[in-house]
Amino acid sequence: MIDQCYLGVDVGSVSTNVVLTDRHDNLLDKVYLRTGGRPINAICEALNIIFQKHGNNISIWGVGATGSGRQLADAIVGADIVKNEITAHALAAQKLVPGVNTILEIGGQDSKIIILRDGIVYDFAMNTVCAAGTGSFLDRQAARLEIPIGEFGAYALKSRNPVRIAGRCAVFAESDMIHKQQTGHRVEDIIAGLCEALVRNYLNNLAKGKEIKPPVVFQGGVAANIGIVKAFEKALNTEVIIPEHYDVMGAYGAAIAARTVMNGTKGESRFYGFETLKKEYAAKSFECDGCSNGCEVIEILSGGNVTACWGDKCGRWTGRIERRTPCRTDIV
Repeated sequence: MIDQCYLGVDVGSVSTNVVLTDRHDNLLDKVYLRTGGRPINAICEALNIIFQKHGNNISIWGVGATGSGRQLADAIVGADIVKNEITAHALAAQKLVPGVNTILEIGGQDSKIIILRDGIVYDFAMNTVCAAGTGSFLDRQAARLEIPIGEFGAYALKSRNPVRIAGRCAVFAESDMIHKQQTGHRVEDIIAGLCEALVRNYLNNLAKGKEIKPPVVFQGGVAANIGIVKAFEKALNTEVIIPEHYDVMGAYGAAIAARTVMNGTKGESRFYGFETLKKEYAAKSFECDGCSNGCEVIEILSGGNVTACWGDKCGRWTGRIERRTPCRTDIV
């Protein structure tokens, strides 16, 4: 039995990731699932996979949550620490690549850059608006070209004359790609041009005005695309390092944070246990009329009881848990 283990849960709009680590931050197992618009189901399914594989052979001493759905993960799993994505990714990168100065991260729906100096987050930027700089855009173009996304990067490496594609907007990039196809350009050159356009978009939007110093680490699902990796290396004129667990770095960082905050304390974790998988959860919301803010308050219900609330700016509802009835009866 592995006596001291930690869970890291990263809930995003595209993927939900859970990692299992030991007290030395070694990654024992990882689960990468598509969120599919059903984050509660994805969290429970990922935890169930961990439980089915390891069951009673592990003892959970701490849980960390991150990602855009980190509050939801906290409500369902019982996290000891909830961290934003910037902190979680920085912790993971520094663990696997000591001395890292720049972190490039591109996920399914957003992208970010993190600048570190002397092990501290010095600057960062996030892009949650432009679709042209995300993995979902690449997925869509690969499907349109009828090329498996796993082979997309390999096609780019075959190019000898990449075409220039407008990459500042997803709509313009797609129409430009269609135009290049109609004018007879090779698929390899179009794909290579698309990779370079995405990198150009990323550097012009997120990295503008920032000093990108090596070591440079690239993480997130798009790091698996060798075409994007080579485009970054070409644009930055430096090696881009792909860490071993590039696809679950947020969850890995959350697990590291949990191990740190628990400091080897047994029995103090808020983890609800794997038996929580037997419960049924539902998410509902209502608009608070307590003031002019009109906050949308999210409720998580289990067995008819509200187990967590968040979304308010004043804290009126946040933290109200295990109530006998929902916060409001006119929820939608």
